[in-house]
Amino acid sequence: MDKGWPGSTADFSTLVDILRWRALRQPDLRAYTYLLDGEVEGSSLTYAALDSQARAIGALLRSYDTSGARVLLLYSTGLEFIAAFFGCLYAGAIAVPLSPPNLVQPQRTLPRLLAVANDAHPSLVLTTASVLSKVERLFAQAPELQNLRWLAPDNIASSLAQEWRDPETTSDTLALLQYTSGSTSTPKGVMVSHGNILYNSACIQHAFELTPQSVSVTWLPSFHDMGLIDGIIQPLYTGFPCFLMLPQSFLQRPLRWLQAISRYRATHSGGPNFAYELCTRRTTAEQRATLDLRSWTSAYNGAEPVRADTLRRFAQAFAPCDFRPHFWYPCYGLAEATLMVSGGALCDPPVFYTAQAEALEQHRVVETSAPSPEGRTLVGCGRAMLDTKIAIVHPETSTSCPPGEVGEVWISGSSIAQGYWNRPEETANMFQSYLADTNEGPFFRTGDLGFLQGGELFVTGRLKDLIILDGRNLYPQDIETTVEQNHPAIRPGGSAAFSVDIAEEERLIIITEIESRYQPEDRRQEDRLEPQMKRQEPLDAEAVVRAIRRAVAEEHDVRVHTVLLLKAGSMPRTSSGKLQRRACRAGFLNGTLERW
Repeated sequence: MDKGWPGSTADFSTLVDILRWRALRQPDLRAYTYLLDGEVEGSSLTYAALDSQARAIGALLRSYDTSGARVLLLYSTGLEFIAAFFGCLYAGAIAVPLSPPNLVQPQRTLPRLLAVANDAHPSLVLTTASVLSKVERLFAQAPELQNLRWLAPDNIASSLAQEWRDPETTSDTLALLQYTSGSTSTPKGVMVSHGNILYNSACIQHAFELTPQSVSVTWLPSFHDMGLIDGIIQPLYTGFPCFLMLPQSFLQRPLRWLQAISRYRATHSGGPNFAYELCTRRTTAEQRATLDLRSWTSAYNGAEPVRADTLRRFAQAFAPCDFRPHFWYPCYGLAEATLMVSGGALCDPPVFYTAQAEALEQHRVVETSAPSPEGRTLVGCGRAMLDTKIAIVHPETSTSCPPGEVGEVWISGSSIAQGYWNRPEETANMFQSYLADTNEGPFFRTGDLGFLQGGELFVTGRLKDLIILDGRNLYPQDIETTVEQNHPAIRPGGSAAFSVDIAEEERLIIITEIESRYQPEDRRQEDRLEPQMKRQEPLDAEAVVRAIRRAVAEEHDVRVHTVLLLKAGSMPRTSSGKLQRRACRAGFLNGTLERW
């Protein structure tokens, strides 16, 4: 089956075909290696070992009659997840990857698990014995979980692999339900077929010029589209080794990610913008001196707004490590497009465009050379890949926007998923849209705002997150950037701007997380008495609030009604780490946010 996909996997219809082929032709080639604590090599999987485990799990699942059924995967990032995921595909089942609930703060993760379980109606749940023992403690809080069928195939008999039979799936067979992050709405199950995955994998391979000589390092959550499609599936698709670590290992010590790239001469690795901010702010010159990043030719940045200042600061900080600005690869994608939508040429540096901020408020695009606040520098996210098409559309009239106008980003192509699970109306509204002026379509409506300049996509914000004050359209990302650059005590990626109705007028609210090493000034005496607090630094909270108000007023000409400082890690986020501005707004209104 040849759809013009580049690479040796072009003739395959499913992921099962690809893994079976590699297990037969490259059985001893190491595919995945797990890094304990993000540093020390742990266990690994060859293609033959992965195929054997997948066949055993697939045979086990078939004994429960799971062909075409949903199977919930509750795993942390690691080799167990990879075997379970492919085991689902080998059974002809539909995988539903999800993060295990956090027992320390179940109120933050349990609702998502319950929402997905109620929506997907899985036949059973696959997990590890360790995770299952923890989840069982939550049965009293969520009895509906106890009603599910749970399996923990940690020590599954290898002989069961001999009982496996090919489920005879096709490119149209659903491979997984990729649940959306829920950053602006209730999570929805995106129906992704084997064909969607293979075509998007071809896009990624083509965009990053990946070969069997490539090497990847990933810390991204495997239940998230970027972590799964690029982090796990792309190495199998192209046939190069992958080194993976837990997201917590990276978040606790960002240096581990860079050390792994340096040690294994990785060429392909990336993440959201905040990851690069963490690396810049939480590494020292002495630590950077131990790194060699010259191999990292595709440092991709996506999944949230790509910030020009982040690219500049990171490139400057890691220039002594032989990181070069043209290594940057800003890109754009989303779960409904399987993953990747647009990207640039690998050898080209990022494309920047400075637009008049005032014009953007009116959804007009006017170039300027003026610095902030008159100008806003945007980072291009590349061009549409292979047969993908991007249209900029007026969200209310569904007509094409003329050049120089901001509109909603609509996309079409072979990577576009089949719709939302069990939501025919939303599928019709979002996946089957046609341009009113040309009747061209169908397109998927992304909900993102942006424009095309010479074919390059520039994303300006989310349609639902737009703040409208006194007739002006304000992008929360711009205000949040101003806030986070205002004081070192503010966590990168830890601010949210939104509006609320107060006395029949829209008012601007800002909430922001304070780094955990800071404490209020009036606790300095307590610091002298308690040894465990000696590394903490005193902070004048009122001074921080005043500085935020002043910076936002100066750069955006808008008055902040309320600034709320939060404890580190308490900001409402999706399972993939994105800010949930609507949840932030709800938490502010009902007073449930954890104040610093």
